[in-house]
Amino acid sequence: MTNPDLRHIAVILDRSGSMQAVKTDTEGGLAAFLEAQTEAPGQTTVSLYQFDDQYEAVYERKPLADVPAFKLRPRGATALLDAVGRTITAVGEHLDGTEEADRPGEVIVVILTDGHENASHEYTKTAVKKLITRQQDEYGWKFVFLGADQDAFEAAGGIGIRAATTLSYSGRKTEASMTSAGHMVARGTASGLYAFSDDERDDSA
Repeated sequence: MTNPDLRHIAVILDRSGSMQAVKTDTEGGLAAFLEAQTEAPGQTTVSLYQFDDQYEAVYERKPLADVPAFKLRPRGATALLDAVGRTITAVGEHLDGTEEADRPGEVIVVILTDGHENASHEYTKTAVKKLITRQQDEYGWKFVFLGADQDAFEAAGGIGIRAATTLSYSGRKTEASMTSAGHMVARGTASGLYAFSDDERDDSA
């Protein structure tokens, strides 16, 4: 049996060139998102992955209290599918090699992007949707999609992420939207119900 008092959050953060306009808000928003996790019961570990047309693990499996400050340095294109596919695969492989009693009872993947896919070469949309659907249906993973200045519901739905945990937001409200996402995720852990409220959606528009 997995550890019901442990959860893991993997954040996949777009650092492509278009993120320059919301650089400071994204840094503050990530800090606020993580701060909100102190509201959730149990212990939390966090991994942060960033991507443009390259992919980088910034840190992995850090206890929430030990997560370092983050500085975003936008550049490059948007290989979103590769980033999501690589993250799911990496987290899954690590969990496969972990004793069941030490595995988190809850895994949450949070994706934040302000652009459309334009640079992936390892993973297709079909392959990523298959990965996400499997992790959701077989292992109970939760996926959250935060999309700025785009049809986030179309982008998220195309890879199998549910509308209830998708937020389409204005780039002008990046920090507020990430803060709302943090509260939604913490609330979901406490209640079992993962869904943005109408007020959270209105505040992000």
